[in-house]
Amino acid sequence: MNAKEIRKLFPILDQEVNGHPLVYLDSAATSQKPLPVIEAIDKYYRGYNSNVHRGVHTLGTRATDGYEGAREKVRKFINASSTEEVVFTRGTTTSINTIAASYGRGNVCEGDEIVISYMEHHSNIIPWQQLAKQTGATLKYVPLQEDGTISSEDVKETVTANTKIVSIMQVSNVLGTMNPIKEIAAIAHQNGAVMVVDGAQSAPHMKVDVQDLGCDFFAFSGHKMGGPTGIGVMYGKKHHLEKMEPIEFGGEMIDFVGLQESTWKELPWKFEGGTPIIAGAIGLGAAIDFLEDIGLDEIEKHEHKLAAYALDQMSQIEGMTIYGPKDPQNRAGLITFNLDDVHPHDVATVLDAEGIAVRAGHHCAQPLMKWLNVSATARASFYLYNTEEDIDSLVKGLVKTKEYFSDVF
Repeated sequence: MNAKEIRKLFPILDQEVNGHPLVYLDSAATSQKPLPVIEAIDKYYRGYNSNVHRGVHTLGTRATDGYEGAREKVRKFINASSTEEVVFTRGTTTSINTIAASYGRGNVCEGDEIVISYMEHHSNIIPWQQLAKQTGATLKYVPLQEDGTISSEDVKETVTANTKIVSIMQVSNVLGTMNPIKEIAAIAHQNGAVMVVDGAQSAPHMKVDVQDLGCDFFAFSGHKMGGPTGIGVMYGKKHHLEKMEPIEFGGEMIDFVGLQESTWKELPWKFEGGTPIIAGAIGLGAAIDFLEDIGLDEIEKHEHKLAAYALDQMSQIEGMTIYGPKDPQNRAGLITFNLDDVHPHDVATVLDAEGIAVRAGHHCAQPLMKWLNVSATARASFYLYNTEEDIDSLVKGLVKTKEYFSDVF
């Protein structure tokens, strides 16, 4: 793949910030949007904006075809068995909350266990904390190895016959760790638990096959993969979804409404109450087309190459601490780091003055920050439109940051 040519399809990247060409290294927070996605959303609003499923007029039919066509694209993208297993949500957070509130409340009782890890994003911690409080279950954490990885042996020791849910992110948004989900899912199933996967940082960057992973649920967001904000996916195995109760009620998700009782539509619509995220789904479908035209294997390979280059170049900066696995083949395309004696927010501020956008803070992973014994870190995250020249700019900016604060103090 040619990242420089791909970059031309992202209009936002063709600008200067603070007098410098924009170097966008914050795709783990949200990715930029390519022209095909922008045009697909514009086409919907200009040409066939209408509600779905309810009308028989031409615009309604076109909107329904676009919305349900996007669902089929998602099904193929993650290799779900059926579109009945693909539920559109507002994003990864909503998906995991729905799983916890619906499946969790229906299947977890006092004395049961829920297992997650120290590296989880808050979206994959707080819903399980709340479920544990509501049910009397115990929330347990798989320990991490020194390099920020998860070992199968630790999973085996943590998951027991009392465990009902195991929920682990496929890729860490802080460490870049690529977790052995297939092995973890097998251990969960051996103990009678279901496997939930936070795929927010994996689905945009690598091929995902939910059947091969063996997971029961998989959640991801559109905005991290070139799609619009406000759209995400909750994949669930059909036999789980059929038994689960919806948590939002109203129009669109009902079959029959009486004065005292109502019944629900069939899958997946019983989980999509109200007017759905039509433009978002259409935009997500366009993003999937865009990524698959390039090839997820090529995107993953490109990001591993960038990670290797960044690890090599950044490691040469005196006082640099890099977190997570050191082997670039065992980590995703992001580098989380700290410069000695310089607060991450100060690092990000100086880099921004050079037109370089990175993330600084706890990255919605405060338990992991505590495990790392830091209050915050800086993070540079890469995507298909980034190049080695972007990393060169980052390194120059970091050297300038270090020199600036050396002079100040």
